[in-house]
Amino acid sequence: MTVDLTVDLGGLKLRNPVMPASGCFGFGREYSEYYSLDTLGAVVVKATTLKPRLGNPTPRVTEVTGGMLNAIGLANPGLSKVLTEELPWLERQNVPIFVNVAGDTVEDYCSVVDEVCRSGLAQAIELNVSCPNVELGGLAFGVNSSVLRGLVEEVRKVCTLPLYVKLSPNVTRIQDLAVAAASGGADGLSLINTLVGMQIDLATRKPALANKTGGLSGPAIKPVAVRMVYEVAREVNLPIVGMGGICSGRDVAEFIMAGAWAVEVGTANFTDPYACPRIVAELKSFMEAEGIKNLEEIRGCAL
Repeated sequence: MTVDLTVDLGGLKLRNPVMPASGCFGFGREYSEYYSLDTLGAVVVKATTLKPRLGNPTPRVTEVTGGMLNAIGLANPGLSKVLTEELPWLERQNVPIFVNVAGDTVEDYCSVVDEVCRSGLAQAIELNVSCPNVELGGLAFGVNSSVLRGLVEEVRKVCTLPLYVKLSPNVTRIQDLAVAAASGGADGLSLINTLVGMQIDLATRKPALANKTGGLSGPAIKPVAVRMVYEVAREVNLPIVGMGGICSGRDVAEFIMAGAWAVEVGTANFTDPYACPRIVAELKSFMEAEGIKNLEEIRGCAL
């Protein structure tokens, strides 16, 4: 049976629904040594900020039951280097590019998005709204509906590419933030970002991470992520990119059934550099075995 894995994200055509999550794939160079990146639906690059960032002090990654905690702190080479060195290289790999954008102020976000759009090197923007808003005393943009809507509205004014907002799960009702992002002009949503967690080092009797807390990712968060995708899909009529603990083709199918249009694979890339192409192959095999001709047949069927 012929299986069609293609996805249409509101006019953005992907050859399959699988892409690496921001922060788990760098800018693709290292993984391109293992396989051709054009086997992916798209590449979501590391969070890009206006100026270079060294990130948080070490240790900033630790393994935990069912996943990992990280407090990288958005370390990246800054917008200028991303535009002159990273994106031109990635553009030659024949794969759509999502640029994840982060910032401390609304002006930061707008400046980065504007320049990325003008460069012609990307096909979509993903806003990382888990960043602390320095103008509001460190309150994350993504935990307050009115703040989030205001950010998206301002970015929308300068964004000429499809605009996806990456939602934080560290809220009471993620649906409210999804509605706010949609009201502000988002073209789509990606969820979930990491859950806040902590691990104590029994030898030092102190937090294992220098930052004390970090973002929990990996298989442990998948049930939470599926539930949140499901809840958002019931309230917002926008394309959803689901993520959180995806390790197999069956995991992808579960997210699609919950209402996702595509997915991002994060922590699995650290334990298996071939995770993304393997997951694409597993999804195809699952669909063949189940007699599913295309993803539209199962998208949102659990709603």
